[in-house]
Amino acid sequence: MTSSALRRLALLATVLMIALPMASFAAPPTTAAPAGQAAPVLHWTDLDGAPASLAQWRGRPVLLNYWASWCGPCLKELPDLQDFSQAQTSRPNGVHVVGVALDDVESAKALRDQLRLTYPQLAEGDGPPGTAAAFGNRIGTLPFSVLIDAHGTVLQVHNGPLHPADLARWAAAAGGAP
Repeated sequence: MTSSALRRLALLATVLMIALPMASFAAPPTTAAPAGQAAPVLHWTDLDGAPASLAQWRGRPVLLNYWASWCGPCLKELPDLQDFSQAQTSRPNGVHVVGVALDDVESAKALRDQLRLTYPQLAEGDGPPGTAAAFGNRIGTLPFSVLIDAHGTVLQVHNGPLHPADLARWAAAAGGAP
């Protein structure tokens, strides 16, 4: 390698060492969270092909969880969401968990069946960010969750997996018991 090629390579390495850490600050996972705003009108199909819309769960708080079968943190979070969903179902003001698979339907069905997920699962096969962008997740971070109150107002958004303690706080924020 010539000395001029080595200098160009060294310059490129220096620029990348400076630019890459700065780039992580340039595009936050979400832009301004829409907390306090009305949730958008959204439509999907469920994993069996039936139409579904966010509005059909109005009247109870909703935890909308975006996930994919190829997302490691999603796979760790889904059993906690299943447990949370089962605990909330019998409560009058319990949070209704709804999954949105940013995946192909067959992969999403296979994982739903493997993990025995009983809460509604919707399909959004285009991949991230999809409709999650309407909640501020413009770069498609997964998992991504949105808490919506019983009247359709966005309460909170969260990038990354929700843990049981987070879920208990979300249930309390939505006016339900943990």
